[in-house]
Amino acid sequence: MTSNDKYTTETITQVRPWTGSLFSFRTTRDRGYRFVPGQFARLGVKNAQTGDIVWRAYSIASAAHDEHLEFFSVVVPNGAFTSRLAQLKEGDPLFVERKSYGFLTTDRFEAGRDLWMLATGTGLAPFLSILHDFETWEKYDNLILVQSVRTQAELAYEELIQGFDQSEYYAEFAHKLRYARIVTREPVPGTLRERVTRLLGNGVLEENIGIKLDHDRSRIMLCGNPEMVEDSRRILIDRGFRLSRRGEPGHLAVENYW
Repeated sequence: MTSNDKYTTETITQVRPWTGSLFSFRTTRDRGYRFVPGQFARLGVKNAQTGDIVWRAYSIASAAHDEHLEFFSVVVPNGAFTSRLAQLKEGDPLFVERKSYGFLTTDRFEAGRDLWMLATGTGLAPFLSILHDFETWEKYDNLILVQSVRTQAELAYEELIQGFDQSEYYAEFAHKLRYARIVTREPVPGTLRERVTRLLGNGVLEENIGIKLDHDRSRIMLCGNPEMVEDSRRILIDRGFRLSRRGEPGHLAVENYW
């Protein structure tokens, strides 16, 4: 492994395709790399034509204690970064900035008993990391994960999420997890069909989960499609929920680096 002051060069150790355009991948992790669950890394790949490094932000899906780093990606057609990234295979190098970034972290909140995590597409990644943090399970009475995708095939990590109750580490806490799946473009048994924002606006999401959004109890995180994040944020603010700011804890934390 080579490195410089700004980044380290890691090695891709695993690539998992979920659909034709969705994949996850793991890399080695520098011993000195630190992050808080929910944060994102800046990853770099070399431009084949110019030799320049192209950088993009990627939420970290792996646990803070894992010896590897894991990321969840969608291939953007003709994208300078994802087109190259999608071609990488086990053994190939990937650059990782030494610093981690972002404020989609549970330390943005004070008090609260119910943690809501609303994700579309690859916005699921930071919530996987947060769910692998023991402190999250200890701190909250209920963990509500909402995963919204277009097709059933895009329900990545579904098996992992539903497997917490079988884990020797998490089984005693697993009763706290409520997992709501939304598939918008095809009927799938056991899933909701409408967009997150509509389900938030009409109360169906709360009804389906069996837990009400409440100012005292609820702490809400949004990650994914910018339109979903912005529209959901507006709906929630209209209901009296406040954005968390540095030094001013509220009810809402958002991540949007598109």
